[in-house]
Amino acid sequence: MTGASVISGVATWIAVITVLRWVWKMAVWLWVNPKRLEKALRHQGLQANRYRFWVGDSFQMSNMVRQAKATPLPAHSNDLVPHISPFQQHTISRYGRDSFMWFGPTPMLILTDPELIKDMLNRHNDFTKYHNFPIVNEYVAPGVAGYDGEKWAKHRKILQPAFNVDKLKSLIPIFSQSCNEMINKWENLLSSSDGTCEVDIWPWLKDMTKEVMSRSAFGSNHEEGRQTFDLLAELSVVVMNNLQKHYIPLWRFLPTKGNKKMKEIGRNVRTSLEYIINKKEKAMKGVEAVKNDLLGMLLESNHKEIEEQGNKKNAGLSMKDVIDECKLFYMAGQETTSVLLVWTMMLLSRHPDWQARAREEVLQVVGSQKPHYDALSRLKIMTMILYEVLRLYPPVTWLERYAVKDMKLGKISIPEGVQLGVPILMVHHDQQLWGDDAEVFKPDRFSEGISMASKGSSSAFFPFGGGSRACLGQNFTLLSAKVALSLILQRFSFELSPSYSHALTTVITLQPQHGVEVILRKL
Repeated sequence: MTGASVISGVATWIAVITVLRWVWKMAVWLWVNPKRLEKALRHQGLQANRYRFWVGDSFQMSNMVRQAKATPLPAHSNDLVPHISPFQQHTISRYGRDSFMWFGPTPMLILTDPELIKDMLNRHNDFTKYHNFPIVNEYVAPGVAGYDGEKWAKHRKILQPAFNVDKLKSLIPIFSQSCNEMINKWENLLSSSDGTCEVDIWPWLKDMTKEVMSRSAFGSNHEEGRQTFDLLAELSVVVMNNLQKHYIPLWRFLPTKGNKKMKEIGRNVRTSLEYIINKKEKAMKGVEAVKNDLLGMLLESNHKEIEEQGNKKNAGLSMKDVIDECKLFYMAGQETTSVLLVWTMMLLSRHPDWQARAREEVLQVVGSQKPHYDALSRLKIMTMILYEVLRLYPPVTWLERYAVKDMKLGKISIPEGVQLGVPILMVHHDQQLWGDDAEVFKPDRFSEGISMASKGSSSAFFPFGGGSRACLGQNFTLLSAKVALSLILQRFSFELSPSYSHALTTVITLQPQHGVEVILRKL
């Protein structure tokens, strides 16, 4: 046997072994592990559809979501669960509250018990973030919200100063300026004969909150910031339009039209944000006042952290880290605020009694002046209304965690590799927790605070998540929403237009599918 043939034989064996190892890894991922985990869960009485090789429940889930989106809700209905979470509701209806479902080859336990949810959220080192859809984390909502362990702790520490209440107070004039600009444009649309106009408030509120967020986040660079947020809005739509296909393992790596478009817009977003950050860094070296925006506060906190760590190699945030946190500003600020405002105005249009009560409180506490923090903090009726809107129409309807090792949650043994899904929308609409009137807009259920609002558990309300990982932007969202609503209620009354179609969709957050047409009336 010649040397060449020996080398050829060895190469052949190496290739065979490599292929066999790859085949075995795929078999473990797509069959051995799913069947092992399924057996462990069913042994405890947990039920689900039988595992289907590779795809799990993906196709059934996608079909049910598509069918639900094609059917508008009744005009005055708040029964959103069948429309937004049809498969999850179907699974619980068929198999009971102790059930799970399949995201591809991975089982996901559905948690509906608020105490178990609270326990899981408080154990963030045991139950880490898990992303069924890496494209969401990669393109739209990266940053501290998607990290775990030491990286999460570092990012949270550096970001925290920018979102404390004292810092946010300084942003109230920005909120007022942006909202007043929108209101002035509304006034120009009013009929000279009866002082009314019909407006789809959804695009207006998106533009206004985008302006608020770009000015709050980027200060003097807000024009560039706004253009970047426009790109992020476009990217969010592209990501969500392609999301269902990414239930299928390995789909994200295929050179499809959707995947190519995501990558292209993603590159443009990164380039734009890097330009803004470099410009801000340069400006901060000479002018103290330029630090008075979220990006400036973030960079200042980051520089302080680097100095405290003695300029160590991994101290502070890298350029990529800062870019990712700027993307999160869009999600944590603009997206949540715009959807909170649009659903609040929709519900106050349906319930003129609560609109009148909110307006009376604003006129008593704020008067006809621009809102200031002390007055905003005394708006009890408005706070109750916002909480009830967040209960019925939470910005994010679902969150997920992942068991990093074999865990115990209540009486349930959770094997490593199992996901845990929290259906926020379903819990917020659960009649066992909120009573027979769970679908009714009833703000006074929060008259004694959040802890006393539900009947079943003090932990049944968590629109911004919970535990130490609760959304950093929740104070920003609530404060900016109070400013906007105060200014709108001072100058307008509003009612739903007959042309309004009550349809919803999830584009990262829970949004109106066809806008929200209202009739504005000048006061």
